[in-house]
Amino acid sequence: MQSTKEATITRIVEQGEISENENIHEFQKLELSLKNSKEFIEITHYQAPFSIWNPYSLGEKVVLQQNNQQEWIITDYVRQPALFQLGTIFVFLVIAIGKWWGFRSLLSLATSFFIIFGMILPLILNGWSPLLATLLGSLIIVPVTFYLSHGIKPKTHIAVISTLIALTISGLLATIFMDKTKLTGFSSEEAGFLSVMTENKLDIRGLLLAGIIISLLGTLDDIAVSQSSFVQQLKEANPKIKFKELFKRAMKVGQDHISSMINTLILVYAGASLPLLLLFLTSEANPMQIINLEIVAEEIVRTLSGSIGIVLAAPITTFLAAAFFTNHKNTTKKLANKKKEEEVNYFH
Repeated sequence: MQSTKEATITRIVEQGEISENENIHEFQKLELSLKNSKEFIEITHYQAPFSIWNPYSLGEKVVLQQNNQQEWIITDYVRQPALFQLGTIFVFLVIAIGKWWGFRSLLSLATSFFIIFGMILPLILNGWSPLLATLLGSLIIVPVTFYLSHGIKPKTHIAVISTLIALTISGLLATIFMDKTKLTGFSSEEAGFLSVMTENKLDIRGLLLAGIIISLLGTLDDIAVSQSSFVQQLKEANPKIKFKELFKRAMKVGQDHISSMINTLILVYAGASLPLLLLFLTSEANPMQIINLEIVAEEIVRTLSGSIGIVLAAPITTFLAAAFFTNHKNTTKKLANKKKEEEVNYFH
């Protein structure tokens, strides 16, 4: 990669318009101070063809890069400070509202990033199958993050098992329908660039499947833990409730959970693909032709295989939790007694 430098705009030397081939272009002549240096440089910034003019202001921090003529040009803004500010607000609110459990959830988040960037991605770059590397990473991420966020409890054991089952089913479905729809994984520019940079040594189709699995982990965490916890609460509230009734009542909540989670998943994918959706809407292509495009078919397979995992996670978790808490009366009594002790201590 070409070297880059950060700089701050210290002076707008000149600003105006120039005429070129009967076209008028805006320009700015800027003085910039290089970061960690006393050196100042001057750059002329021109309006790019077919673009909206976006002039720079004093004090803005930008990224510089040298072109083929070894001249410095502005390529981007410096965004790290604003991103760190937003991250600080997020961390503060999580800890302030979630307290100890909020802190543990942040540890869980950090662990997930560590496993993805410290294990899964390096294994893939070293020649491992993306699917195998992701499955191995998931086997570590799921139990570690679940227990960090929710504690070592029966409900968490059940959530871990049901998540792994739902994840396996979704992965198998995604694999089958990636083959049926002949997806190559090269529908995005990033995949093409990555293939060139790695000299076509990576399994791009495997990366697509790995991405589907990783994106599902967080969603399955939510629905599995919630369902398991709700079954436990129902059993504690009514220790005499039978398995069938317990499963039936818990699944009513599970159905609402499924509806909201599926809607959330669809909206997330739609929001991330708005420019693409608008492009198709303004074209004259037939809807069936649009669906048949690989870039669209890839998102459909990703969304539907993930949604199926979410749909199945609710009954799987509810069944396992209902069976466990119905057949382990001693566990239920201990949990109920512990809850009563906590309530007594709270009021005293």
